[in-house]
Amino acid sequence: MGSNEECSWQQRVEQKRQRCANKIPAEWRMPDEVIASLHTPLADHRNDLIRNDIIRKSGIMTKHELQITEDYTVRELLAALANGSLSSVEVTVAYCKRAAIAQQLVSCLTETMFAEALERAQYLDQLRSQGQVVGPLHGLPVSIKDSFHYKGTEATIGMVSFLDEVSTGNSPLVDILLKLGAVIYVKTNVPQTMMALDSHNNVFGRTLNPWNTTLTPGGSSGGEGALIALRGSPLGVGTDVGGSIRVPALCCGTYGFRPSASRVPNAGTRACSTSGMRFILSCAGPLSTDLDGLEVFFSSVFDIQPSLYDSTVIDVPWRNVTVKPKLRIGLVPEHPVFPLHPPIKRILAEAVQRLEEQGHEIIRLTNEECRIRELNEVALGIFGLDQGALSHVISAGEPVVPALQHIGAQIAKVKQFHKPSLPDMSSMDRLAKLAALNTCRAELKEEYRGMWKQHNLDLCLAPPAQNTAVAHDAFGPAPYTIFLNCLDYPACVIPFGQVNELDATDTFQVGEDQIAPEYDYKSVEGAPCGIQLFTTTMRDEECLQMSKLIDLCLRG
Repeated sequence: MGSNEECSWQQRVEQKRQRCANKIPAEWRMPDEVIASLHTPLADHRNDLIRNDIIRKSGIMTKHELQITEDYTVRELLAALANGSLSSVEVTVAYCKRAAIAQQLVSCLTETMFAEALERAQYLDQLRSQGQVVGPLHGLPVSIKDSFHYKGTEATIGMVSFLDEVSTGNSPLVDILLKLGAVIYVKTNVPQTMMALDSHNNVFGRTLNPWNTTLTPGGSSGGEGALIALRGSPLGVGTDVGGSIRVPALCCGTYGFRPSASRVPNAGTRACSTSGMRFILSCAGPLSTDLDGLEVFFSSVFDIQPSLYDSTVIDVPWRNVTVKPKLRIGLVPEHPVFPLHPPIKRILAEAVQRLEEQGHEIIRLTNEECRIRELNEVALGIFGLDQGALSHVISAGEPVVPALQHIGAQIAKVKQFHKPSLPDMSSMDRLAKLAALNTCRAELKEEYRGMWKQHNLDLCLAPPAQNTAVAHDAFGPAPYTIFLNCLDYPACVIPFGQVNELDATDTFQVGEDQIAPEYDYKSVEGAPCGIQLFTTTMRDEECLQMSKLIDLCLRG
């Protein structure tokens, strides 16, 4: 094997992939006859891995291991670990096995730490046998996005330029999770540059959607979304700078929460942006199969005073709040430039109907009030000031992935057909542009403050995206999530419904002055749907509790 200087980037990638594949134990490898029962290549042929119960059919997991990974919520797992009815070793082995199977099916993992995780689980079980508990997450397996450093592994974030750089320490949030008693066992896949809504890169390849392998799982925390949808993790940690937690939650049918900036520790992570150029902050947050799992994450992390681990954190403990039984909910409308696919429109209408039937008051907001396009222009303008990510791609000689090229083309189309709403900045240098963009951002945030107060809102309901999961590389920008990053509003995506026959006859056509993925009912039939709920900055606790109330309402 030659040195890095002697190897092409393709050879280095192949070596990395082989090292990762070798970490999966032989007894955990998918039987040939199960793979043969699927339509391959998986990315090009529709395979519903969840409804067809492929993990069970693999025969790799015992009945008890299937029960552990399928029949418990996060709180129930923690209760069973606490009372001794489940050991950390058996829970960890079950999730390691399931994650290994998920990886072979949808390529959702980057790094695996199975042996280390088992060793830690044994240590935690020994402590428990002596009457000692490390913390509120004692013995719980937790998956983390590849951008977090875990000592002894790599944090390549799918970039060739970061290959072979072994992390010498942990990210602050990883140290916190370990302090709380968690077992970190896998890291999950992301898109190249972490700025696309399709988790595909040249190092680890393409993550597939387990509901339909021809569809994207979303991004940039798409590996987390796919893993959790396959119940290969009870609780995962992603990051979100434009929708990167919420879009995978939508596409994969899980719960996901983007908190207010700087509440959850997110320093000390791998990034491909230029240091010091983070003006719209990336937020770390949880994904889970249940809302209680999100609350467990927040209450546990905030209880340990995370500012002792991360100086960038706003040191505010998690608050126990109660919310009104009947809410005033602002409804964010469809924007004419960003039209909604038929299933998204139908699901929003169904949600509104159920909420009104339960006595909640819906205030129908206007496009003039919501300023979706203007907020997107500001956010994209700020992101565009930093070309650090692209320079990493170019310097390594790797090609730009199709999803990023598609996003660029979609943004260019909007600029072609719509006059910018922002002041002309063409003659400004970068610092002047930043000042102008920050001024516009502040003005928009002030408008939202006024709108919120005028309508006396408790919460807002919005589309999580224009579409459900769509074909690979077709997602484009994320106008209905990125505007909340610009405002820095906490937001929760909850799964609700799926694409069904009610959506079969509706027509959808993208106009010359609009951007949206093409709509093909047959290709997205059965895909998960969902809604997005948000509140104002630092009202994360209220957002979560109101989301729980609405989740119960929607589920009857």
